[in-house]
Amino acid sequence: MSTTLFISDLDGTLLNADSKVSDASVSLINEAVAKGALFSIATARTPATVSTLMSRIQTQLPYIVMTGTAIWDASSGLYRHAVFIDPRAASGIMRILRRHRLPAFVYYLKEETIQVYHMGPLSGLERDFIRQRDNTPYKIFHIPEDGESVLPDTLDNILLFYAIQPSASVEAVYREICLMEGCNPLFYHDIFGPETGIMDIFSTRASKALAMEWLKRSCGADRVVAFGDNINDLPMLRAADVAVAVGNALPEVKAAADIVIGPNTEDSVARFVYDHIDGDISL
Repeated sequence: MSTTLFISDLDGTLLNADSKVSDASVSLINEAVAKGALFSIATARTPATVSTLMSRIQTQLPYIVMTGTAIWDASSGLYRHAVFIDPRAASGIMRILRRHRLPAFVYYLKEETIQVYHMGPLSGLERDFIRQRDNTPYKIFHIPEDGESVLPDTLDNILLFYAIQPSASVEAVYREICLMEGCNPLFYHDIFGPETGIMDIFSTRASKALAMEWLKRSCGADRVVAFGDNINDLPMLRAADVAVAVGNALPEVKAAADIVIGPNTEDSVARFVYDHIDGDISL
């Protein structure tokens, strides 16, 4: 019998309307894992919030974090795998951001802890973003009141750049960075609304899809069932053996899926995993 690895996105997929893993989902997933199911997540979040959100899930597998730039082991607090942006590409990205005066966060890995810096003045949205993620052993912010951080001397360990600004401003920079070599930018809208644009910039060697393949080999699975709802899940869904979209997913995500299940508010991912522990899924 083939071994199936289930991998779920978090926000809008496994998490409910309160951005939590519900009691019902925790119970279903833990029971599935106890019966031998392989379960993990692939999220844009960092270990700073993943550690809390997933604290009641009893899977022994590491998690794909920061949209595939790293694989993090919650039991040890260590990174099993990390993909950094080429320093020359990082330098070019910084020049473009400064020329357009687009503020952005810089995520840098040092001694198993994410160090977060910032370029440009801080917006109110960014201040809220920091407040919600500060005071954790997994992430340290190096951001003064005016927002302009003193950046590390070396650009060798940059995991990603993250911008959350007015949509038109972000999209203009995104289009220019798309022309660069050595980086993989993503532009999308999230829970903040269509007027706010989000841009993640990673190495070309980093994606949820590539991290999913790494995890698949690591745990010895024969195939992967992946769950998602948003644009940044598409590479993972396309690379999965079975792609599952939740009912609240974007239309283009549903179009790319093999199966569409119920919405994230109905514990749909957890129920699907529990109902298909043996990996017997009919398309």
